[in-house]
Amino acid sequence: MDRIKVLTIFGTRPEAIKMAPLVKEIEKNSDTLKSIVCVTAQHRQMLDQVLDLFRIKPDFDLDIMKNNQNLWSLTAEVLIKTKEVIEKVNPDIVLVHGDTTTSMAAALSSFYAKIPIGHVEAGLRTFDKYYPFPEEINRVFTDYLCTYYFAPTDKSCENLEKSLVNPKNVYKTGNTVIDALLYTVKNHNEDIENLKLNPDLKTILLTSHRRENFGEPIKNICKAVLKLVENNKNIQVVYPVHPNPNVQQPVFELLNEKERIHLIKPLEYAQFCSLMKKSHIILTDSGGVQEEAPSLGKPVLVLRNTTERPEAVQYGTVKLVGTDIEKIVNSTEELLINDIEYKKMSEAVNPYGDGHASERIVEILKSIKN
Repeated sequence: MDRIKVLTIFGTRPEAIKMAPLVKEIEKNSDTLKSIVCVTAQHRQMLDQVLDLFRIKPDFDLDIMKNNQNLWSLTAEVLIKTKEVIEKVNPDIVLVHGDTTTSMAAALSSFYAKIPIGHVEAGLRTFDKYYPFPEEINRVFTDYLCTYYFAPTDKSCENLEKSLVNPKNVYKTGNTVIDALLYTVKNHNEDIENLKLNPDLKTILLTSHRRENFGEPIKNICKAVLKLVENNKNIQVVYPVHPNPNVQQPVFELLNEKERIHLIKPLEYAQFCSLMKKSHIILTDSGGVQEEAPSLGKPVLVLRNTTERPEAVQYGTVKLVGTDIEKIVNSTEELLINDIEYKKMSEAVNPYGDGHASERIVEILKSIKN
């Protein structure tokens, strides 16, 4: 029997983290599935860190990242270069992930070639096309192009069915990010002593890099951090600063060399997991961290006004605080002083899965061609 050719396309670090366990699971089933991996390298260095961690060697590396790249050129380049890969491989199915420009353009390229597409982490919605930008339109557009939908939760399945996609092709699998997290925590307990954190202080981990927070919002986040450190002498803040100049400029202008604030380079994924484990509270605008941190028992305050992951809010693992200075400060300080509230969030059930999403997706892939 001919093996099913599965072409997996991704390009950013978050995609790589979430697709890596799926690629490895496909490789484990090499008797029925043939794994072919294409990376666009929309994020070059940050992508390579994840590929090294999971020992994935791409079959195709498009290496498209350029300084100050924009959405127009990025979309066009992914579309044209993935066309060449698809024509060469002629896959039975193409897998894309989530809401990046790589995912959207690769899905469109596959659609033009009339190749079935499977969307991992399908069905997420904010129902606001400009928030997050451009991710909301990317994922909606990708869903409409796809044939198979690997949705993480009941809510994402419901969103897809309301979108009038074929319900027979919607599968609730859990989120592969939990697979990646649990594997990494188990197998790569990285030392973070080089960060020189004070063990007597409570660590607040901050990440903020989303496009919609550029400008005044990220300045407000920095001002909130300054106020938190001033008000609470028992905390330290660690911020792995994204390399985008729109993040670097305001962050270093406002927070550089401030007492008990550590501005560091982005960490490799295994180190970041270790830092999450050691943190007391996490402030983030990242989608993946909203899913990961609850599995480590860490309360998450989301630096956005809305989230495509409402299950986390419903289950009580995260709380939306936006970018208002006072709301960030008050919500963080409540967790610092209110042990009952802290325990409630840290012990809430993570709705995003059990670490077996990749196995479920592979079983579905095998059944599709039978």
